[in-house]
Amino acid sequence: MTKQIRPKPNIVLVILVLVGMPVFSQSQSLLNRIVNISANRQPVADILEIISNQADFYFSYNSNIIRKDSLVSIQVGNRTVRSALDQLFPTGFEFKESGNYIIIRRVPIKITLVTEQSQTNDNYYQVTGFVRDDQTGEKISDASVYEKQRLASAITNGNGFFKLKLKTRYATAALSVSKEFYNDTTVIIQPGFNQQVSITLSPATINGATVIIGPANRTAPDSIYINIPQPDSTDLLFLYKKMDSIRIQRTAMGKFLLSSRLKLQSINLGKFFTARPVQFSFTPGLSTNGKLNSQVVNNFSFNVLGGYSGGVNGFELGGLFNLDKKAVKYVQIGGLLNIVGGTMTGVQIGGLNNTVLDSVKGFQLGGLYNHVSGNMKGVQMAGMVNFTKLKTKGWQLAGVFNYTKKLNGLQFGLINIADSSDGYSIGLINIIFKGYHKLALYANEVTPFNAAFKTGNHKLYSILLAGAKTGDEKAFGFGYGHGIEFTIPLPWNMGLYQFTQQGCSTP
Repeated sequence: MTKQIRPKPNIVLVILVLVGMPVFSQSQSLLNRIVNISANRQPVADILEIISNQADFYFSYNSNIIRKDSLVSIQVGNRTVRSALDQLFPTGFEFKESGNYIIIRRVPIKITLVTEQSQTNDNYYQVTGFVRDDQTGEKISDASVYEKQRLASAITNGNGFFKLKLKTRYATAALSVSKEFYNDTTVIIQPGFNQQVSITLSPATINGATVIIGPANRTAPDSIYINIPQPDSTDLLFLYKKMDSIRIQRTAMGKFLLSSRLKLQSINLGKFFTARPVQFSFTPGLSTNGKLNSQVVNNFSFNVLGGYSGGVNGFELGGLFNLDKKAVKYVQIGGLLNIVGGTMTGVQIGGLNNTVLDSVKGFQLGGLYNHVSGNMKGVQMAGMVNFTKLKTKGWQLAGVFNYTKKLNGLQFGLINIADSSDGYSIGLINIIFKGYHKLALYANEVTPFNAAFKTGNHKLYSILLAGAKTGDEKAFGFGYGHGIEFTIPLPWNMGLYQFTQQGCSTP
């Protein structure tokens, strides 16, 4: 007879509590978890590490607001994390939970206000002020301060100071402030008065289990999200801001032609673009759109020497060069060069060079060189070189060299290179890496040692020939030709057409 033993009710309760404790601990608020700490004159960083290890979470903070080597003493026995942090940071700090993080921040500084005003009798009034970090109180340099409707802008100096001149005839005005890795801020000002303002910017913060590179909560259209598995099987969602809006200034010509001020504006104002019908520029920094021309898309753009604009939706003419951050339609003519950061649709003519950092659909004519970083659909003509990084659907015509990754059309030049091809390459040397390659060794009655190399594809391949005869009567031969080949349903191939010219020479 088997005796069944039932656990007593109090034993069952103890087991359930013990089993449930880890779950309860994990679901408990981070700030309410219990820690036990006793430290005498220890660095703050070490005490934070002890707390994070005991309570099983991470701290996140700006190293500028906490001196990690500061020595502190703390006695916390079976108290909450919040109590421990209140002892470590008595005043001026706040603690926020975000996923498995506790973010330590300074209580934001509230100084967004007008400090001085005086009426002006002129057609202009002046706005001056300082931009500060609302966590550290430090003055922020190289921040962009601008009025969106008037396209007036300034950049803060090393002391965070700016000066902006605005017209009195407008009834409303608002200053926007942008800085990389900070949230944008807009302040309404009173028009018609000379005034001084103080503006604060808040740094980008961690939202949830998200680490953000770039301004938080303001996802740019050209941003991408990537899930990255971590060792603890928790995915962190990283936001990477693509550099599309500043690709031009990272080119060799962009670095040479653009001032550091214009480059700073582009970085700070990556999400702000507006439209105007017409603009005139003498140089990239002197435009009827002011210093924000790089953020303006125009219907008609005229540049005496050169210009730097957000894009064109119509016609652009430049005496020497045209630089456009985003797309260009429909006609662009540059005396020396054109550089487009987005797509090009229509006709693009450059005296020396055309560079498109995205794709082209239309006609591209360059005196020396055409470069397309994406796909090319249409006709590409250059005196020397055509380069298309991805697919060409159309024609590539160059005096010396053509390259594309995938050809669906025609290449005509001295040297033609493609990774793969469904079209035709006509030139002295045609190389298709994933195409037709044959090396033949043979003899004939004139030159007993001969070699022929065929390269291209089955639709059209080029043939390079060389032969030699040794002995007393030396002879050498060289040849070039074209051929096409197709496969018939038999165990051999039939040459449909082959044309070769060969010349021989004897000493």
